[in-house]
Amino acid sequence: MILDRYLLRQFFPIFFIAWGMFVFVLSLIDIFANLVRYLNNEVPFSMIMRISLYYLPQCISFAMPISLLFAAAYTLGDLYTRNELTSVFASGIPFARFSFTLVGIGLIASVFAFFFDDIVVIPTLSVKNELQRTALRQFQTEHNSDIVVKTRDGQLIYSVDFYDHHSRILNGLSIIELNPAGGLVSHVRASYAIWNGDYWALNNAVIYRFEGDIMRIAAFSGSGDFREEPDTFRRSAVNVAELRAMDARLLVEDLRNAGLPYSNALANFHHRFSFSAVPLIVMILSISMGGRFRKNILLMSLFASLSAAVIFYVMEMLSMTMAGLGIIPPVAGAWFPIGAFFLIGLLLLKGAKT
Repeated sequence: MILDRYLLRQFFPIFFIAWGMFVFVLSLIDIFANLVRYLNNEVPFSMIMRISLYYLPQCISFAMPISLLFAAAYTLGDLYTRNELTSVFASGIPFARFSFTLVGIGLIASVFAFFFDDIVVIPTLSVKNELQRTALRQFQTEHNSDIVVKTRDGQLIYSVDFYDHHSRILNGLSIIELNPAGGLVSHVRASYAIWNGDYWALNNAVIYRFEGDIMRIAAFSGSGDFREEPDTFRRSAVNVAELRAMDARLLVEDLRNAGLPYSNALANFHHRFSFSAVPLIVMILSISMGGRFRKNILLMSLFASLSAAVIFYVMEMLSMTMAGLGIIPPVAGAWFPIGAFFLIGLLLLKGAKT
């Protein structure tokens, strides 16, 4: 349709200019937020630029929703000010049909955002964080101490004094096996255990088990029974934000099966999907805002976009925090801001110029 092509020609130049501007601003914010630490640690300029380069995909992801909101609101406002929307409505074309193109752009942007985050943003963010920790001498260990892990629906409990991730060795290992009723079946102790690729090979292991009313001790050689993956013992060293969606799902299942707190990880997993829906939601919101600004369209559209972004991210931060603390369900923590802004967009859409 000719009007669709005309709307796209008006929309995309504004969108790409806004996108580039917001990406640039976010990159500068990250640099200046860490500038003092860079200077204190004498980080070379080339390293700072390299860190910023790897942060660029994250900036692109963050900047896209607000750029879509600004571009759509400005485009519709500009068309209304020039009385072009009035001509469209006078020709009998409903506002819903005219703005459907923008909704389609939001839907495409949402699909793109999910795969872009999963394929590009997550790997580059992981590299960026590693480079930044190295430059600022903030070393992160993958070794854990004083670990307690429950597996097999809580019927197998591991207690580990220290886990060496690089060597994949469990030091000071105790394994307690319980029956479905919670009664003690056996207690295995080993000075250490080494992961051989299939199972944990126990060294100097002994087993305690009841024979009648007497607890007996004997040498233990059944190492092949313990096949929990090594990553099970380094959960606290894993940053969910640096995991792809399916890896985050596996981490959530791992934590749930181990009987460990998983609300925060589950909320972050759902956030991968809810954040991808933001472009679609902001397009609905921008359509409802279109035509409301008759003067200073550029400034008003920018002000409205920034205000909506601040309100959304504050709401998202609060809901995700409450989900991580278990105050609200993880699904609600991730999707509440999306639902709230969707309802706001529908309410504003009722009063939109048509």
